[in-house]
Amino acid sequence: MTCRFIPPYLLQHLATAAVDPAAGACGARTLDLDGRLRAQREFAPRQSIVAVAGDDARVIHTAANTETLPGTVARSVGDPAVGDAAVDEAYDSSGQVLDMFADQFGRRSVDGNGATLMITVHYGVDYDNAFWDGAQLVFGDGDGRVFDRFTKPADVMFHEFTHGVTQFTAGLIYQDQSGALNESVSDVFAAVTKQFLRSQTADQADWLIGEGLFLPGINARALRSMVEPGTAYDDPQIGRDPQVGHMRDYVETVEDNGGVHINSGIPNRAFALAALALGGASWEKAGRVWYDALTSGEVTARSDFTAFAQATINSAGRVFPDDAAVADAIREAWSGVGLLGEEPAPAPPVEPDAAEPPAVETVAVRRSGGYAGATRSAQLDLNADPDGPELRTLLTRVRADELSISQPTPDRFVYSVRYGELQLTVPEQDLTPELRQVVQIVLTRGS
Repeated sequence: MTCRFIPPYLLQHLATAAVDPAAGACGARTLDLDGRLRAQREFAPRQSIVAVAGDDARVIHTAANTETLPGTVARSVGDPAVGDAAVDEAYDSSGQVLDMFADQFGRRSVDGNGATLMITVHYGVDYDNAFWDGAQLVFGDGDGRVFDRFTKPADVMFHEFTHGVTQFTAGLIYQDQSGALNESVSDVFAAVTKQFLRSQTADQADWLIGEGLFLPGINARALRSMVEPGTAYDDPQIGRDPQVGHMRDYVETVEDNGGVHINSGIPNRAFALAALALGGASWEKAGRVWYDALTSGEVTARSDFTAFAQATINSAGRVFPDDAAVADAIREAWSGVGLLGEEPAPAPPVEPDAAEPPAVETVAVRRSGGYAGATRSAQLDLNADPDGPELRTLLTRVRADELSISQPTPDRFVYSVRYGELQLTVPEQDLTPELRQVVQIVLTRGS
């Protein structure tokens, strides 16, 4: 599975509304590049012991601003700093998250068996994203206008690392509520790790994810706020933070694999409320409960919010059998976001698109998902555009009945293509060569 840090809705806004044309172009290129990435490699980890001095538990590579993975080895365990900020930041933050999981939860790397962690920096040109692709962690340099280096805030590393942990434990499917839980679990342990490193109690923490990722001049505290979802940013170039924090505001949508980045604010807030109510350090009680729920087997690939909430309460009883106040505080936290103790108001139905479908000589493409959950749409008139003949030829080669459609994967994109009677929804990893060319041309040239 591939899990990206920046939601596609944010990149979409950047690509279409940025005041700085160069920043908008970087956002568009990132969306296009994300659409070409494919998860084809199997994860075959090397066995090693994590969190022991001198052990080769991680290797940092550089793609040297290409799209070749894993790239060239830049630093391994035991090597001194190399003077490349991205390489050294990735080295430090990966060691920190490995140590935290080992020290607090007894977990050896993402797979629990000490797999060597593979990391690549300097991926692509002005690439506004970071992701876990099922085998390794990958970081872009940002565009230098809106986004700084994705290795700079350590919690970006912590978040993506945890997607790997989820892959090897509950395996939460990246769709709808299970997908939002997948995103939330990564935010939870990113926050826990940051607080652990700062020796902060829950009430001392800022509960921000991605603080420092945005450059000065962008009105943004961070990418997300766990304690106050929807308040992290509000800027003309990147839009307004759309996250929700209560079931009454739950967003029913087909975009972004069912709104995984928007609705993850609900379980995010539940964890923050639980940790604050329990007091002390978040990793000591709330973090242990969430980790036990994730790894106990009770949370399955398709668990929804209610199932996960109940699993955390059950875990609290197992982990703290002599302290009923832990389970009570966690139950109250879930009630505070409209689950378990409160009947949530039904979400309003999604209105169908009232626009008439495009004429047969118009091709429309819509992309959603990605780390930031952004959406991008464009269409081309095949009669008026110079690429029209090429697009017609490509579209005639597409056979809907021959497409192999797999499950959505974390932080990857999903494409919808409409051309007359041809209406397809395809995850990026399943794009055929013809469809890949179609979406690239339309999203690059279309209006």
